[in-house]
Amino acid sequence: MARISEDAKRRNEAAIRAAMDRLLAGDLPAGGRLDLKTLAAEAGVSRTAFYAKKARDGSTRPGPYQHLAEEFERRLRTAQDAGEIVDPRVAQIERLKAQVAELKERVSKRDAELVELTAFKTLALSRLAAQHDEIMRLREEADGGGNVRRLPASRNSTAPFGSCS
Repeated sequence: MARISEDAKRRNEAAIRAAMDRLLAGDLPAGGRLDLKTLAAEAGVSRTAFYAKKARDGSTRPGPYQHLAEEFERRLRTAQDAGEIVDPRVAQIERLKAQVAELKERVSKRDAELVELTAFKTLALSRLAAQHDEIMRLREEADGGGNVRRLPASRNSTAPFGSCS
């Protein structure tokens, strides 16, 4: 594999740092994440340049931009520890989790209210049925020829025997 010139390496490092600043500021491309893959794509370099290389003798050597990958991850961790969520997708996920929790709470409250209202409805219907049965019993008793008599209906809308005043 051909080595890159020092001038090309400086240009690539500058492009990586600029892309790093954009990504950490929250300017993510569509479908991009806050990771090394997106950083490499934004900077126009190979993602493998961020990782250590293995020599033929089995020893490892740092990748040409591994120090920038470590800087990117360190800055990202620092921002996250400070409470800044720079990845809008993470912020959206957190917002949706909070919304789901709120909706679950509202549904459980509505379920409890529904159980309470169902019990109230059952009680009200049983009371209405008992009152209806009592009314029907009293009507049958009244019609059964007991000592209850019906008063004659008045012919006009005045009292049958004059006023009380």
